[in-house]
Amino acid sequence: MSLLVQIVFWIAAIGSVTSTIYCMMVLVAAIRFGLRRRREEQAAITSTFLPPVSVLKPLHGTEDGLERNIESFFEQQYPSFELLFCARHDSDPGLQLARQVGQRFPHVNAKYVTCGEPPAHFHNAKVFSLAKLDSIADHDLYITSDADARVAPDYLRKMVQNLKDSKVGLASSIYLGTVHRGSAARLSSRLDAVGKSVEMSSGVMVADMLEGTKFALGVTMAVRKQSFAEAGGFEELGQFYADDFVLGNRLATRGIGVLLASHVIRLLVEDTPFWVSFRNQLRWMQSTRRSRPWGHLGSGLTFAMPFGIMGLLWGVLSGHPALGVAWLLAMIVNRWVQAGTVLKMMGDADWLHGMLLYPFRDLLGSVLWLGSYGGDRFYYRGQTYRLGEGGRVESR
Repeated sequence: MSLLVQIVFWIAAIGSVTSTIYCMMVLVAAIRFGLRRRREEQAAITSTFLPPVSVLKPLHGTEDGLERNIESFFEQQYPSFELLFCARHDSDPGLQLARQVGQRFPHVNAKYVTCGEPPAHFHNAKVFSLAKLDSIADHDLYITSDADARVAPDYLRKMVQNLKDSKVGLASSIYLGTVHRGSAARLSSRLDAVGKSVEMSSGVMVADMLEGTKFALGVTMAVRKQSFAEAGGFEELGQFYADDFVLGNRLATRGIGVLLASHVIRLLVEDTPFWVSFRNQLRWMQSTRRSRPWGHLGSGLTFAMPFGIMGLLWGVLSGHPALGVAWLLAMIVNRWVQAGTVLKMMGDADWLHGMLLYPFRDLLGSVLWLGSYGGDRFYYRGQTYRLGEGGRVESR
């Protein structure tokens, strides 16, 4: 056997072993999460802990499904809450759409404000909007939410339960990626959606199982007003692209409780061409590499499909094509088992479709992982930025 074939074999073997170990860890973590989710959602139904909350929703422009996303927040079955929307300018189409939706729900206390353009040193416009909303909020318990979040009517009731313990400063949710156009959407968007559902959630569940939650996921959070100040304040958080990670990590470092909420929401994924979807996902990979460099490096060994393909290549080169095919099939089954379990435990009714698609997403994820080491510059909303140490954003 030539040296090249041996090298291919050992890389494929090591990667297949590590990805299989990771898959088994994900299964345990996902089942653990599913049992906890069932238990806590039942408890939330009878809970009397229903304090007034302020829902903070930054907006910027419009996108597919935004009207329904916003509407789902007006439909909350919760005794006392206010909805606060903020955009940079009053002419922002997202803010105008929120006003239109609000007219259909006159009984809901909603406010619509603007914050203007963030100053040059304030690179994260979303955090700049949160700072404005913080200044007008009537309550000390917040539910923050991105524009692409879509929720069920019991969302506020279930999220606020995480703050019942006064020692908890923040809880954030994992999410099911959902393409607005469903099965009619481009393959690139569907791969992005299943990656958000499985790849992201798998890592989060395993981390929570092994060491607890020491980060936050910013799509939606239940968070105390004081937690932002304890993490350095909005001015400081606004220097980071992954402000959610920094917020949760700093709170955990200070001994303040940070939880993975058991409630699962939906994250709407726009139906975009492949190059747009790839660029957006690569930007997040670059941010993760800067925010937690060693963890990101190790995540390269959690993918299965690249090692399955290398196993197939070894089989062909070594004269054992049947073994190579079996190796690749084993890695495909590996990803099917992982995705199917995670999606079932998260309550996805369309889990079978996501499961079958996931091996392709796993292969794409490995390409994005490699690409994240290609540079520090990224393009976002018309501007080019550079990611510095720790994930700080610097203008080009």
